[in-house]
This record gives sequence, C-alpha cells and structure tokens, in this order.
Amino acid sequence: MTSLVLVALIMATISAASVDSRTYIVHMDESKMKTSYPSAANSKGMFEEMLDSISQFSTDSEATPPPRLLYTYDTAIFGFAAKLSPMHLESIRKMDAFVVAIPDRSMRLHTTHSYQFLGLEQGRGLWHASNLESDVIIGVIDTGIWPEHPSFQDHGFGPVPARWKGACESGTNFSSLNCNRKLIGARYFFKGYEAALGRSVNETTNFKSPRDRNGHGTHCASTAGGNLVHNASFYGLANGVAAGMRYTSRIAVYKVCWEAPAGCTESDQVAAIDQAIKDGVDVVSMSIGNARGGADPYFKDSTAQAAFRGIQRGIFFSLSAGNEGPRTVGNTAPWLMTVAASYIDRSFPAILKLGNGQIFEGFSLYSGKSLKELQIVYGPTAGKKFAQYCVPKTLSPKLVKGKVVVCEQIRGFDTYQQAEYVKSVGGAGIIFPDTGEIPNAYPSMFPAASVGDVARKAIISYLNSTKSPTASLTFKGTAYGKRAPMMAAFSSRGPNLVGLDLLKPDLTAPGVNILAAWPSIISPSEEEGDKRRVRFNLLSGTSMACPHVSGLAALLISRHKEWSPAAVKSAMMTTAYNLDNRGSPIKDVYHGGPATPFAIGSGHVDIQKASDPGLLYDIHPHEYLHYLCSLNYSPSQIALFDQNFTCPKKTTMQPGDLNYPSFAVPFNSDAVTITYRRTVTNVGNPPVATYKVQVKEPIGISVRVKPNILSFKMHGQKLQYKVSFTVKRPFIESDGSSFGSLTWVSEKYAVRSPIVITYI
Repeated sequence: MTSLVLVALIMATISAASVDSRTYIVHMDESKMKTSYPSAANSKGMFEEMLDSISQFSTDSEATPPPRLLYTYDTAIFGFAAKLSPMHLESIRKMDAFVVAIPDRSMRLHTTHSYQFLGLEQGRGLWHASNLESDVIIGVIDTGIWPEHPSFQDHGFGPVPARWKGACESGTNFSSLNCNRKLIGARYFFKGYEAALGRSVNETTNFKSPRDRNGHGTHCASTAGGNLVHNASFYGLANGVAAGMRYTSRIAVYKVCWEAPAGCTESDQVAAIDQAIKDGVDVVSMSIGNARGGADPYFKDSTAQAAFRGIQRGIFFSLSAGNEGPRTVGNTAPWLMTVAASYIDRSFPAILKLGNGQIFEGFSLYSGKSLKELQIVYGPTAGKKFAQYCVPKTLSPKLVKGKVVVCEQIRGFDTYQQAEYVKSVGGAGIIFPDTGEIPNAYPSMFPAASVGDVARKAIISYLNSTKSPTASLTFKGTAYGKRAPMMAAFSSRGPNLVGLDLLKPDLTAPGVNILAAWPSIISPSEEEGDKRRVRFNLLSGTSMACPHVSGLAALLISRHKEWSPAAVKSAMMTTAYNLDNRGSPIKDVYHGGPATPFAIGSGHVDIQKASDPGLLYDIHPHEYLHYLCSLNYSPSQIALFDQNFTCPKKTTMQPGDLNYPSFAVPFNSDAVTITYRRTVTNVGNPPVATYKVQVKEPIGISVRVKPNILSFKMHGQKLQYKVSFTVKRPFIESDGSSFGSLTWVSEKYAVRSPIVITYI
C-alpha cells in the first residue's frame, strides 16, 4: 500500500475537527520514512510530500488551513516542526513512521572583574598563550549579536577553521560582511515565533536578521568568548579590561529570541541546535528556559532531546538554571551543565544614613553627586493610595518635591519607570527597599539606591517614629573585596522535580552585576525613554552565569581535547569550592544561612583546579540511554533520543547508578538502605596514586563506601566503588532533606561530590 493511499484511508476515518492549529515538534522514525518515501531527495522532501498528501485528502479544506512546515530536523532529532490542525495531527499520529508530537513551548531568556575573581590571569595557567592558540568554537543561542562591538573584532585572528561548516546569513541591517575571523557564523530562526505570534516579525522594532535588538545575546556572547577590551566600564563603574572567559574563541550566534509576547519558541531553538551541530561548534551556550519555569520530563523536553544528539557528537552544552528562585530549577537533563548564579566580590555601594543616625550599605549604579540630608517620604506621606509603589498618578508633587521617596517594587513597572516618575513629579532621589538582604543594583540616571531587608524594616520603623524623617545618600562608586561568592536570591533551586535521583543545579558561577558588551542602539535600562547609550552594561541573572561556564568549558577543551563533555563537566563539579573568601560556608542571600546543594550544586566553579582534577566521573552517551531505561521510558520515548537504541529486557541499573559527579538519594518510607555504584578514571599526575575516602555524613544517614581506598597504577585506569546510604531515623528536617559530601583524597587532589538525601 502506498503512503498516499494510506493517508487517504486515515483521512476518511476522521470526523469533523476543530480548525484551530498550533505548532508541534514531530518526531518520525527515520528508517520507516525512507521506506515510505524512497523518491525524496532528503528529509525535507519526505516531510513536504507527507504534509502535501495530508492536505490533499483533507475532508474540510476550506475550514482547515493546510499544514505549514516550519523546520525539518535531521541531526539534533529526526522530524519536523509544523503548524497543524487537530485533524492533520491525528492523520500523522496514525502513520507507521510516527513516534511522538510535542507541542511547541514558549521559552524565555533567563565583565571586567569576573575573570579575575575566577583566578584567570593574562599569560598564566589556562590563559597562557599555548592554551589559547587552538580554535574552539562557541555557539551562542540567544537574541543575536551586535557585530560592530570591539568584543567581536578579529584583529590578530588567523583563518577560519577549515572544519567550520557554518554560514553568515543576511537579513535586516545585517550582511555576510558583518562576520569575520572572530564572529565566524550568524544565523536566525523565526518561523516558530511567527507561527506562535500569528504574524511576521515586526521589523520596525526588531531586526529580522542575526542582529541583536535586545542586548541579552550580545552580553552573553562577549561573556563567553569576547575579546580583551581595555577601558571598559559603565559610566566609570567597574572600570577595567573586559574579557570573555575564553577570549580567543571563535563565536557563532544563532538568534532564536524575539519580542514579547511570543519571545522564544522551542521549535526555533531545536532548529538552532540542529544547525549548530551541523556547523561544527564545540560548545553551546544557551541562557534560555521554559517560560513556565521549572522543568518537564525529558520525553517532553525537545531542547534536552536535541542537545543529547549534540552530546553524542562531543559537544558541551551549558544552560542556565533559571531566575525563579527559590522555585524549582530548569534545564535538568543529566547531559546538560545546569548553572546557578552568585555574586562576585565587586559591589557598587551606596551609603544610606537615616536622621536617627542609623547607617546602612545599599547598592547603586548611579555615578553622580551624593544627596545631602533631605526629608524622606513613603506611602501616605508621599501621595495617594498605592503611593508606596511610585506608579503614575499616585504621588503628590507637593509632598515629594525635593525629597527622597521610598518606592517598593511591583510587577509590571520596573525601577527605571519608577525613577522617571519620581523625577517627573520633583522628587530628589529614590530608595528601593528589597525583601532580600543583598539587592541588585539598577542602572539609574537618577539618584537611587537599593537596600536590603534589614534596612527596609529600619526605614519603616524610623518613618513611624517621627514626623520629620530625613536621610542622606552617598554613592561610593566601585568597591572590591566584599564577601563572596554568595548565592543570588533569584537563582532557581532544587530539588529537581523531574527526578529526585539527580541533583540540579550542577554548580554556580558569577551572575550578578556582570559587565559585558552591549549594542549601541539600546539604552542600559532597555527603556525607550532612556536616551543613554553605552558600550558595556551590567546585567544579573543565571543568563550571565551560564556563558561564564561555557567559556570556561572552552578553556578545558583547549587543554584536554580528549575529554568528553561529561569529563569536562565532572572536572568542574568535583573541584568546585563551598567556602567563601572569608573561609565561611557560601551564604545564600535568600534566607541568609549557608547555601545548600539545592542552591549551589557542587559549589562555585574553580577553573584552575578543574584543569587538573585528579579523577573524573566520565559518562558515555549510551549510559544516559540506560539511565532513561531505568526511568521506565517506553520504546517510543527512548526513540526520541536515539532511534537505534533498545532498552535491555532486564536491567539492574537504578537511576542513581548513573556515573554522575554528585549523589542524590530519595528515600521513601519503605527504604532503609540504598546503594549506588560509581566509576572514576585516573587523570592525575603523577599517575600512580592512592586515594582515601572522606565522608561527611548527612544528618540521620550512615554512609559506607567499599572499597574505601582506591589505588591507581597508571593514567586512564578506571576503578569502581559502591556507596551505601542507610537511614538512622526516618525524618530529620522540616523540609525532608539533609546534606553531606563524599571526597576522594590523595596527597595532591581532593575530588568532592555533594550528597543530598530527600525523604518522599
């Protein structure tokens, strides 16, 4: 029976259906498709022929628009993205080659000093010339790039690597001439966005090309691999040399994010991954996550599926953990590096002195004159109902003129808009109180400072204690040596709700007030009314932390070309540190106490130690497939990741046996002891070494390791061990979790893995 007749029979069985269409990412069986469409020249031809046949036999062609093919995928996955009616989708579902259809998801976007904070130094270690000569290509999937920025100029670069298969696509205000020997590729993907939006890209407010109209992509690309640029600053703040983590990298950009409300779509994202794999990138940096926050099961996560195909080809994937802290982490597939965000030791202090003599340190990116002692107003003393939010028509010019206004933050009205409104009614300055203790600094051109929760409470108490409260603000510019790192309150946290047997995030990296390249067409506040223009801007988010790790991974790949993506990941995780520059446990700003592995993962990245980790927890791609088998994935779900793999009929692997560099152990009421297996590979020098285990037991848990001594005789040798976790008592903490660590220690190395116990 021909495929055309088969479609006709299927369509004949379908009753009238809704004409509402939506975009799906459809996986098809490659071998069956080739059998059904032998005359097609390529995968695109197969899918076009298939969709044409469906449209031809539609029973209600006038009411139902024809299927609209957006993308064909033949590398990251085998399938296509198309806008389909329910009737069309049902037709495809009944085809023999059909695997699964996943609805397209909306996604969203989640430095002068940070490289110094990470221990990178010009001419030494990983920044020695010998480690910077090889060509490493970082692919940045984001909002595009501003190619004229000095961070992306190609002075001193040799020819583009011969292995590169990418292209520089032309579009609005962008041509192939915008690429060079530094920026070697630029593409853009918009079909999923336009399908979700229902219209074309608005070219008056965006560029239908790789050119960046948002700033996010330019910032991330320069953080990962931007050039050394001297005299970089934000109006004199954070002055110094800007540098990407692997500043001699080649950069390829893939624009997938546009304007709200559609923003980014997963079908565009998968198309970008598919193309990046073909083009030949070594690292993919993607500061994007599910618009709903959190994570979906891997069989519903098209990004994770596409990235897995890249992992199979040796590409390292770094993704942001999300900015929904303290809500749950996103991008949790085990083959992804999931990056949280933390502070560096640089700050921009503003000193708030209340009239009663109390002094507090806040933060400000304002670089103008300080404010002498002025009257301070808030809420009823500043205007009408809701005046505490400083939104239009709430403040009284008579009450706020020449005074400092306290403005609480509110969704839908950002700090720049609040500052502009206060300025317009005659206010002299603003204090932004924050419920967190370490607030972010905002790019204000008006005297403004953010203060933490202790200061917020003190301000309110002071305002209620006197009829004439006053305050002064002193702006101190840039300060170094502050306590760091500290976990950012916004950084998304575990537990990993997709699987409690896997700890996410993996580690943390600098992500607060990061200075990096910025398009010359966009103001630092990203507001239309802001007429300022800067070469560098300060941003915060796990979006900023992710490209740090992407660039650091590129450094490790330069040093260790033989390492797999899992080996690179293991090296960074097992050498991460958990004590700050004061020698105390890294603080979590959200609650003020020590950060747990749910926030910090394995710890803060230490790239110098990661270059020589001693031992590695390596994972071959097929081991991830066996991990999915241990999750009881069906054959059709496994096919989303590899159509040539079949789960064994009997498997002894449990999810926790994946050779991951951390331990996440979920206990139910019946379990008493759970045992995991691990294999470590010796990459240390000298190659002959003995490691002894050191365990910090989680509260209420006994941990036993067999053997407790590992003796290596040669480089590359692999040794196995088992670790058993036994409950001493059933429930130990209010949140049902406890934490510890397991460290293999030799004369030279300490290879550490966090332990997380969760009671379910």
